[in-house]
Amino acid sequence: MSENNEPLLEEPPVAGNEIDTLVGSLERQRRTLAWKCAGLEAAGLRTTAAASKISLGGLLKHLALVEDDVLSQKLLGREPAPPWDTVDWDADPDWEWSSAAGDTPQQLMTLWQDAAARSRANVRQALAEGGVGHLAAFTNSGGQSPSLRRLLIDLIEEYARHVGHADLIREAIDGLVGEDPPR
Repeated sequence: MSENNEPLLEEPPVAGNEIDTLVGSLERQRRTLAWKCAGLEAAGLRTTAAASKISLGGLLKHLALVEDDVLSQKLLGREPAPPWDTVDWDADPDWEWSSAAGDTPQQLMTLWQDAAARSRANVRQALAEGGVGHLAAFTNSGGQSPSLRRLLIDLIEEYARHVGHADLIREAIDGLVGEDPPR
């Protein structure tokens, strides 16, 4: 259930409307990431594959940052939420990745879940104010403000890339494979 007691879509409907398709697709990516990160101790969340520095813990922290950046800061013009508001990004532009190794599994999962919950509430607000065409507070270098539709597509793409990374890392840790979490 969502924060407003509405059931969360687990995937896009087979023949649904635009917003249910977009939100359902994003929720499927979130659900898959949660599954790939579930049940691991700190060492598992710090594990990397091959020469990459990407870890599951780093993915959770990075995607929490992306959720807040896209659907809080860009969409609604909000100030960065903790912990992003105190980070010296000039000193460490990859802070979310590098600092994740020092966080507990519970801290990482809570940070990501809280960011996703804020995002859900922000999407509901934007939909109430203007539907999927609601323009973001953010203006790009060309002077254009993206729509909620565009921001959701961008976030789905970001998740899809990183869920692929999570697949490879989790398989290397304990052999867990599959595209969808068990129901």
